Amino acid sequence: MKRTLLVALCATLLLTSCSSGGLSKPNENAFVGGSGAAKLINVSDRKIAPTVSGALLNGQSLTLSAGKVTVINVWASWCSPCRAEAPILEDFSKKNPEIQFAGILTRDNQSAAQSFVKRFKLTYPNFIDDAIIASFRGSILPNAIPTTLIIDKEGRVAARISGATTVALLKDLLEKVSGGSVNA
Repeated sequence: MKRTLLVALCATLLLTSCSSGGLSKPNENAFVGGSGAAKLINVSDRKIAPTVSGALLNGQSLTLSAGKVTVINVWASWCSPCRAEAPILEDFSKKNPEIQFAGILTRDNQSAAQSFVKRFKLTYPNFIDDAIIASFRGSILPNAIPTTLIIDKEGRVAARISGATTVALLKDLLEKVSGGSVNA
């Protein structure tokens, strides 16, 4: 019980530390940014990821498929590192159709997020429910904006990048998690 309360508190702090003005007025200088540090989790230590399901930015609903390597990126339109990595993620998603990509919008408004998706021509689905982030408790939580999680084919959280990703880092982690070659 204490552990569940602590995890919920940490998730709440993550979500509330991103903006001092609430959802309608984000402050780009008041968020928890990551360093780009990556963590590859040993196969024996990986925990099952939650089912990622919910409403999308485009108004539809989706449940991500099981049995595929999946990249989940937590982002916000006002986040400079998110803007820097968006083209990288989109390029990887197009060049590697066997890998499932999805985003989770956090601490943002839908209008700004839709403009972001249009500007960067993101083709992968983007969820709009912050509760999805908290559902990762028990495995590994996104701990910064942006955070990129990689889920293996068995549905376990295999890696986390805290902060903006790079082509080399994402390629390396995806090859280690998928056990094959990845197009960059």
